[in-house]
Amino acid sequence: MPGLDQSRQFIPLQIAVLTVSDTRSLDDDKSGATLAERIGQAGHAVAARAIVTDEAKKIRSAVKAWIADPSVDVVITTGGTGFTGRDVTPEALEPLFEKRMEGFATLFLMVSHAKIGTSAIQTRATAGIAGATYIFCLPGSPGACRDAWDEILVHQLDYRYRPCNFVEIMPRLDEHLRRAKAQSA
Repeated sequence: MPGLDQSRQFIPLQIAVLTVSDTRSLDDDKSGATLAERIGQAGHAVAARAIVTDEAKKIRSAVKAWIADPSVDVVITTGGTGFTGRDVTPEALEPLFEKRMEGFATLFLMVSHAKIGTSAIQTRATAGIAGATYIFCLPGSPGACRDAWDEILVHQLDYRYRPCNFVEIMPRLDEHLRRAKAQSA
């Protein structure tokens, strides 16, 4: 049965939150605020929080900076995952992924379907790993952010969650980089 193993110690993560929006500011960014609040309540830290417009170069630049920052473990974006012409978050970030996480998109779709029915088909939520950093791209609604965090991320970003979780494999995410360095040494 899945759940928390209280014999394991909680490991707090550093999580950066990026809101992708042409109209939001930090004062009225409900989705980013929802994520930041839940991150803190879970015992993690908000490593950084920013807002960029729906432009692929700006989205990619912000996330690349966090991938390069060894203190950032996870990046969560909100917004830009729909079908309109300005929705470009997946196009901006999927090329950065060294490994895609198709299971996240599938599970998010299942969670969303249970909450909003067939309207869930309109999401292009995606996730992957780049530079040993987890990246999750969520829709821009506070409800979608709540659902993704409460139903998926709060568990997978908790080292105590069993039978397995993302935290316990973090030390091995960059094995391919270490192997290459060891061969050239």
